[in-house]
Amino acid sequence: MINYYKNKNVLITGGLGFIGSTIAHRMVDCGANVIIIDNLNPLYGGNLFNIKDIANKIEIIIDDVLHSNKLIDLLKKANIIFHLAAQVSYIDSLNIPEMDLDLNARSTLNILELLRRYNPKCRIIFSSSRMVYGKVEKPLVSEDCPTNPLSLYGIHKLTSEKYLLMYYKDFGIPTTVLRITNPYGPRQQIKHSKYSLVGWFIRLAMKGEVIKIYGDGKQLRDYIFINDIVNAMIRIAETSLSVGEVINIGSGTSTKFCDMVKSVVRIVGNGSIEFIPWPADYEKVETGDIRVDISKLKAITNWQPEYSLENGILKTFEYYKTNIKHYI
Repeated sequence: MINYYKNKNVLITGGLGFIGSTIAHRMVDCGANVIIIDNLNPLYGGNLFNIKDIANKIEIIIDDVLHSNKLIDLLKKANIIFHLAAQVSYIDSLNIPEMDLDLNARSTLNILELLRRYNPKCRIIFSSSRMVYGKVEKPLVSEDCPTNPLSLYGIHKLTSEKYLLMYYKDFGIPTTVLRITNPYGPRQQIKHSKYSLVGWFIRLAMKGEVIKIYGDGKQLRDYIFINDIVNAMIRIAETSLSVGEVINIGSGTSTKFCDMVKSVVRIVGNGSIEFIPWPADYEKVETGDIRVDISKLKAITNWQPEYSLENGILKTFEYYKTNIKHYI
């Protein structure tokens, strides 16, 4: 891994965010030349504190990936792009449809078109979402399951997926699409519940507040810790077997929502739980149970998740005990 990335030019869009900044730390450890571009819009989670330990080892550009006049030069010299710049809330997407379209679809098309012109051999890894599946009928969701997103967020993520696969097929740009399940862990904003419910609930529990669960809380979710996500993404970027592929990234284990909340309260040692009725019309965006098939990821990369949900919650809680003031 270290030899593969040493001296390579790695561009991370949205690199001051949760996943991007964690990748940046790993890339620095691997000897890569790291450039981050991030617009630092407070809605999306970019945070300079996330890279405080490596700020003098990387290049940081505060700019909009869709409109930056520096983007062509960045793309010309990049060997690998981790494209993470995004609007991250499927709930907000309905209220900001054009902004969501810009950040979750148009930005991808812009990058691909510039790569086609100036650097078609550049490797690009795109973070999509399990939200592209929508409500699923099969008990286990593999990459060939039908996609039917219920939100504009999911629709625009799926649009980016189509762009990436077309530019690979038609122009040979080596792209990979990653459908990430429910990510959580250190460096994730916990200003509100729209980034990560695990992180948000840790914050509520730390304050001794009530965590409210809609319905019976028995819906299944696949929660995956940030270190496991980044390990998978780094391995995927290394191998040609992932080029032109759509790959699920999850823990491979689904947990009842209420059990996740109970784990948070138990590990934090504070807070309480209250079950409340579902809000009106919430079923329009509720995806139901999710069990994600990660056999393709394992086969391509020989990757295995290392963190259980309990261990991941503990690591996240320990991080916020010291650093919470930077994330609220």
